[in-house]
Amino acid sequence: MSAADSPFARDLDRNAANYAPLSPLSFLARTAGIFPDRAAIVHGTSRTSYRDFYARSRRLASALARRGISKNDTVSVMLSNTPPMLEAHYGVPMAGGVLHTLNTRLDAAILAFQLDHADCKFLITDREFAPVMKEALALAKVKPFVVDYDDPEFPQDGEMLGAMEYEALIAEGDPHFDWKLPADEWDAISLNYTSGTTGNPKGVVYHHRGAYLLAQANVVTTSMSKHPVYLWTLPMFHCNGWCFPWSLSVVAGTHVCLRWVRQKPIWDALADEGVTHLCGAPIVMSTILNTPDAEKRDLEGRVVEFFTAAAPPPESVLAAMKDAGFNVTHLYGLTETYGPAVVNEWKGEWDGLPSSEQARKKARQGVRYIALDDLTVMDPATMSRVPADGETMGEVMFRGNVVMKGYLKNKQATDEAFAGGWFHSGDLGVLHPDGYIQLKDRSKDVIISGGENISSIEVEDVLFKHPAIQAAAVVARPDEKWGETPCAFVELKPGASLDADAVIEFCREHLARYKVPRHVVFTELPKTSTGKIQKYQLREMAKSV
Repeated sequence: MSAADSPFARDLDRNAANYAPLSPLSFLARTAGIFPDRAAIVHGTSRTSYRDFYARSRRLASALARRGISKNDTVSVMLSNTPPMLEAHYGVPMAGGVLHTLNTRLDAAILAFQLDHADCKFLITDREFAPVMKEALALAKVKPFVVDYDDPEFPQDGEMLGAMEYEALIAEGDPHFDWKLPADEWDAISLNYTSGTTGNPKGVVYHHRGAYLLAQANVVTTSMSKHPVYLWTLPMFHCNGWCFPWSLSVVAGTHVCLRWVRQKPIWDALADEGVTHLCGAPIVMSTILNTPDAEKRDLEGRVVEFFTAAAPPPESVLAAMKDAGFNVTHLYGLTETYGPAVVNEWKGEWDGLPSSEQARKKARQGVRYIALDDLTVMDPATMSRVPADGETMGEVMFRGNVVMKGYLKNKQATDEAFAGGWFHSGDLGVLHPDGYIQLKDRSKDVIISGGENISSIEVEDVLFKHPAIQAAAVVARPDEKWGETPCAFVELKPGASLDADAVIEFCREHLARYKVPRHVVFTELPKTSTGKIQKYQLREMAKSV
């Protein structure tokens, strides 16, 4: 009997009663119905219930639909961690649109490129970012409908760029808007751009299914019980805040917005709001630990769960965070995997190890999220798994439902990324005998500073434009505060004269500030016999700068 003739295949079709596309939009609808009065969002002195969070998201969806936004239309937002950013994560896809969150640290040229590449139809922008967005809109070919957000809790004096203010847009919408789940869970829900390691950034497309699954996996991975309180120290523009805007609705959690990551507001929120979870790069840990004692607050014995990615924190930082009341867990992922898809699952038997050995265990990236189908280290040439000996290098590869749909309008890059049926991360690492992976290098020489990717190629291109510079190479220099910072090695042309301050100032004129080298070393660059710069030597040199 063929599979098609099996009784398990006959008269058992999917229908409206037994199948619905997976989408994180359903989480908010459920929680608003069960816990309507529960605090969903805290922002400054304002508090928004789940009833109002859901209603305002539906208003946004309704207003967007009335202004022509429909399936696969891109809605871009230039927002910090404020309530409209959370509302956009639901309201935009409720209207069928694709949410494109702009990195608030980027320069106008890159922002303009993204707006054009994404075919932006609608833009919501915070007045704080008016100067750079005004320039970006002037450079862009697209002419989206622009709405300004004027934060009532933290008023800004930036120019109004658009035709209306955000609250006026919300007022246009229907709080009972009859939104629909996507017709297909494979439909796009959001668009996130990589940092562009080789030329212009690539647009990474997420689907509803992946967002649904990673949002739930976050809840499991971070051990969120009912009604957690999450502090937004991680930018929501970064991989959709690692999908936590959707995760909190699963467990009726409270979002505590943080417009600026500053010491006193962090500690005040930790104490006053009873924060249970937060995420961030090493810079957030440094911010917390370096707070003056007068501004620190008593957590009354509570342990706050802190999740960090990027470079593993040094042993001294882990110890200091533990003493301050935080349990640090190391995560790893990429924009292409919806943010973190790997976790350093801590085992109880490791608690008895010496602190130095515990730090070595915590420095490993770990094992796959529950929502990821497979994770391994492979020889990219043979597509065979490397021995699990903790020594043999290979490329870290992913497979599963929380891997992107692909790169927008870039079939070649998509095909290359998925060659052999695996997502090629571009990160080099080893596989330990217990199945945990550990990164050892980055094949594209990406520098991760403060949780943001910096292309060494992009910085080098700027340096080469200086008339006095003959050759340049940029590598990561370990930094306790930022994780890593760019360190530039520069060879001058014969007879040329230049100092480090002049190089840094030149870079500031052409790069976003976080990409500018913090250190400049004038030296003859080490090269192979064929003239290739030996970056591994420079990395060692950078450690002693």
